[in-house]
Formats: sequence, C-alpha cells, structure tokens
Amino acid sequence: MNKPNSILCLTTSILLFTAACSQNQPVNTAAIKPLYVTEPLQFDSDDPAIWVNPADSSKSLIIGTDKDENGGLYVFDLQGKIIKEKTVKGLKRPNNVDVAYGLNLGGKKVDIAVATERMTHKLRVFSLPDMKPIDNGGLPMFEGETGELYRDLMGIAMYTDPQGQIYAIVGRKSGPAAGEYLWQYLLEDNGKGQLKATLKRKFGKYSGKKEIESIAVDNELGYIYYSDEQFGVRKYYADPAKGNQELALFATTGFKEDNEGISIYKTTDSAGYILVSDQAANHFQVFNREGTKQDPNKHVLITSIPTSTNNSDGSDIYSKALNNDFKHGLFVAMSDNKTFQLYRWEDLAGKKLKVNK
Repeated sequence: MNKPNSILCLTTSILLFTAACSQNQPVNTAAIKPLYVTEPLQFDSDDPAIWVNPADSSKSLIIGTDKDENGGLYVFDLQGKIIKEKTVKGLKRPNNVDVAYGLNLGGKKVDIAVATERMTHKLRVFSLPDMKPIDNGGLPMFEGETGELYRDLMGIAMYTDPQGQIYAIVGRKSGPAAGEYLWQYLLEDNGKGQLKATLKRKFGKYSGKKEIESIAVDNELGYIYYSDEQFGVRKYYADPAKGNQELALFATTGFKEDNEGISIYKTTDSAGYILVSDQAANHFQVFNREGTKQDPNKHVLITSIPTSTNNSDGSDIYSKALNNDFKHGLFVAMSDNKTFQLYRWEDLAGKKLKVNK
C-alpha cells in the first residue's frame, strides 16, 4: 500500500538534488541550521550588523543592506521580523553596514548605523535605534580619486579607540595595490552639532586579484582585518598613530574561491575566534583570535563550520547573551536568497570551540 508513496518521495528527492546541483548549490546534510531566517528583502541581501540595546538586550536590532540602486537598510528584530517603521528605503546601492556606540554629537551621545552608498560615493549615517538620518544627505568619501571604480564604496567597519573617538574604515570596488586601498576617517561634531568626516590615513595592500569588501575591527585589541578576495585576510593596527605596517596575512589557502565576511567571537577581552566566510563552499573557516604564545599575529586555523547559508558574503557576531534564544551569542550571516540567517553560537561551536557562559 505504501509503495507508490515511497516511489513518489524518492522521485521528489532526486528532483530536489538535481535542482540543487544545477544551481551549484551542494547538498550538505551536515550543515548547521539557523534558529531563524529573516523575512526576505526586496532586492539583494549583502551585509548585516548587530546593534545591542544597552537598556534591554532582548530588544536589540539587526540592520541589513538591500543592495540595489533603489535599495535600503532593513531593520529586524531577533526573530528576523522586519520592523517596517525603522527600515530606510531609497538608498543608492547600499553595500555594507556597521554600528558604533556613543558618538558625541550636539552635546549628546548617540549610537549610529553607518552604511556605504556606492552610487553616490557617500557614507550614510543613521541614529539608533530610531534610524533617523544624521549625515545631512551623506558624507563624501575618496574625494579626488579618479581611477575607475575608485570611489565606488563597498566595505565599512567602525573603530572606537580607548579615548572614545569613532573612526570609519572604508573600502571600495577597486583601488591601488601599493598600500592605500582603504581610507580611515574620524567621525565627529563639526562644532555646530553636525556630523563631519575627516580623513586620517590611507593604508592597506591589495593583491589585484579581485576586490576588498569585508572589513572587521577588533576594538579591544586594536586591529583591523580585511578580506583581499582570493588572496587572504590582511591585518593592520586600527590606531592611525601606530602606522601602516601589515601585521599578518593569513587564510591564504583552503578556500574554494573567495574569502569573504569576517566576524570576531570574543571569549575574553583578548581571546576568541575569527570567522571568515569560505563563500563558495558554504563554510566559515575559524582562526584563533589571540595568535600563538610566540607570535600574536599568527592566526591558526582551528576548524571549518558548514552552514546552511548559500554564497555568504557579509556577517556579524555578538559574543554575549541577548535573550533566551541567544544565551551564548548570536551570529548573523547573509545568504543569497534575499535573507540573513540567525545562528546560536553554541550550535556553531559544537565540541571544538568555546562557549561564553
């Protein structure tokens, strides 16, 4: 009696497997599954950022870019539901987004979400949690550059120094190979309660293989990491006063194609893990954050985590408890079906990685 149903199930499974293969989406039964998947965007998901509500962490937000010439910044709750009243539409191809806390502006401290707007060559800055623009229409970046795609903004990461000054580290679609691919700007009050960006340095080597998009900052240790795609992850000091010497180049082997999104899980102020998206393999390679006893800039591969994301580009992580769903940390990663996936850290950590209590 059950034979026809068995045949139907087998046939369906074969068809699904064939469809996945035809789209270059390998079937991975070992992949870690997210706890939630966000509601879909209108166009093209690319990069998320997590804002932690200092008054009530269970009311924290996820901001994600919708990468299109009529794109936007979508805001989600911790179950991946779109918060329509906070979502910003009409941005000109927003690419990456990051957050910072406690910017001094107009005599008050404000948390901010900062996005790169590729088609206008500007940073867009919004106050959190209300997502109101505070940038007077945008802050121009890479002024004076004339090379092809040299002003097309891509990556963004925020650095807060020990004195509380807030910097934006900005990348682009293309740039020089000699060491000035990334530009670093100080964000501050212009004396009239308005936001201004002051260029502080140009730095960062580039292989010329593809592009530099993903940038991550370790505020506690004072480092910048970025993915030189198809080449490796490069490491520099975050403080402009410490110079432009490259401190490390790692994640140079074992990637199927592009090395992409970078996120840092912190088990202490000085230890933890650096996760790098192995985009085409649908894995995240995990390196030690603190380096070795002999060399703090030697980042050793620990493991590779298969996830259900597909072609994941941007990602972000928070290393502490947020709510009953995310008791040990939250990892958010883009997937190429217009969504972001929300993972519990303990699910990713398994038995190989530490979990914050």
